[in-house]
Amino acid sequence: MDPFLSRRAFLLASGMTAAGVGLEIALASTPAAPSTTTTTTTTTTTVQAVASPRGATGYRRLADGPGWRRVTRTELAEAKKGRAERRTVLACFAQFTDLHITDVQNPQRYEFLRAGAVSAWRPQEALTAVGAVSLIEQVNTLRYGPATRAPIGFVMATGDNTDNNSRIELEWFLTAMTGGRFTPNTGDPSAYEGVQDSGLGLYWQPESGIRDVDKRVGFPRLDGFLEAAIREVSSPGLAVPWYSTIGNHDQLFGGAYAAAGDFFADLATGSRKLFTLPASEAGAVIQALRQGPDPTGARFRAAWKRYKAKARTVTADERRAPLSPHDYIAAHLDPAYTGAGPVGHGYTRDNLDSGRLDYSFPIADGVVGISLDTTDRGGDYRGSVSSRQLAWLEQTLKTHADDIALIFSHHPSWAMTNLIPNPARPHDKRHSGQELLAVLNKYRNVVAWINGHSHRNKIVPHGGFWEVCTASHIDYPQLARVIELADNHDGTLSLFTTLVESAAPHRTDLTDLSQNGLAALYRELSFNSPGLQSVQTGLPGDRNTELLLKRR
Repeated sequence: MDPFLSRRAFLLASGMTAAGVGLEIALASTPAAPSTTTTTTTTTTTVQAVASPRGATGYRRLADGPGWRRVTRTELAEAKKGRAERRTVLACFAQFTDLHITDVQNPQRYEFLRAGAVSAWRPQEALTAVGAVSLIEQVNTLRYGPATRAPIGFVMATGDNTDNNSRIELEWFLTAMTGGRFTPNTGDPSAYEGVQDSGLGLYWQPESGIRDVDKRVGFPRLDGFLEAAIREVSSPGLAVPWYSTIGNHDQLFGGAYAAAGDFFADLATGSRKLFTLPASEAGAVIQALRQGPDPTGARFRAAWKRYKAKARTVTADERRAPLSPHDYIAAHLDPAYTGAGPVGHGYTRDNLDSGRLDYSFPIADGVVGISLDTTDRGGDYRGSVSSRQLAWLEQTLKTHADDIALIFSHHPSWAMTNLIPNPARPHDKRHSGQELLAVLNKYRNVVAWINGHSHRNKIVPHGGFWEVCTASHIDYPQLARVIELADNHDGTLSLFTTLVESAAPHRTDLTDLSQNGLAALYRELSFNSPGLQSVQTGLPGDRNTELLLKRR
């Protein structure tokens, strides 16, 4: 799909619009509980209920709605009778993806492109931190896989964990995942300095009487919103081990641009922020991204320089400095962020020394996880892998020929079309998603490729394995996914996928600006965000499923 007008030609589009040391999870040969068994959790999943809108037009409030049924898909194998009584659980884990924990006051951000497309900025962005913590709380409470009742062994975050390739955003992400307190505010420590108190009608001004473009369709006035959005957040941290896969927003400026001199770094840490552009100029920047790779952001840089005299003064903050791959790995290895483990969350000293962000890790007896870096340091929001990575992947799959392999990456196969060489390795050819699919299909032990980036739920069969793409947690429907792998002992495996919302209530109290109240508001604002694409929810067969495949 062309994801742009849901902030995708730009925010997907810059993702502005995608053998390590591990902790073994002892799930092998764990019998699945009978379907009549109940768990100790009181938390529901989207099988039981889903946040659903009330009303037909304007700003729509959310409330409890009916759940999504589980769909059995048999494109790769027959569903044989009696399998529920025979099966044993091989793995159970949760996937987070596209959390986009965002410093909304960073001068490097592109809010001004909303002048060219209203969906290029989202009213919910100031609440990404509380939304992520609420999702962590939900998984901690859930505890068990809803299909097999096996304990959730770990969480994999498949990239775009942050939004602006920023040191402070990574610190917030790591603190949220491992537990602790942090304040999602930069610049002036006592005030908000972003677009939502700019007085510009281009953006939702929650504490002003200005009839901005969002209030015209029913967005509320919420006094105290901005102060609440930048106050301290408390996270319990995940109660289970977690692993991290890098995304384009974690590695590239704005998710799309490679390092180009000091322009983007100076912009991020500086004191000048551009709040708006003429519609024609904003549209031209968006169009440049839609037409193909623009690694150095030439059109963006030119527009910014042309209108920099109109930029406003904000408080500079060195914590907004960009991260190198070395910095990203080192932060994960920091003992302060170990939490429930493992140390490095998949990354090891070998990754730190080599600068490579691919790794493998043991999931359970006979099950291995493989994390691939599909971002391209040459620039662009679309992904690819290098020849060197493909060689490493094939060797890893051969080494684990007797194990079931689960592949993790940020980009899905259909979003891996950027073949710009890595400037540091210009002779290391890049390969598309279709080429990666061909490699994975060569190995009988690959059963699933799990990813994100496209901000939509989509599940696709490929020869002998399933590709499972999960929607983001910044755009509605704001979901994570629990994935359970079971051996049916009849020549088939079942891969169960169950979507999970955050712990925040479906119904929002607009007077409740507590952390939990803001997390509920985060979901409701995302539903009402201009440019919402219903395709992001996916079809029934892309949501709660049992995916059959042959045990090869």
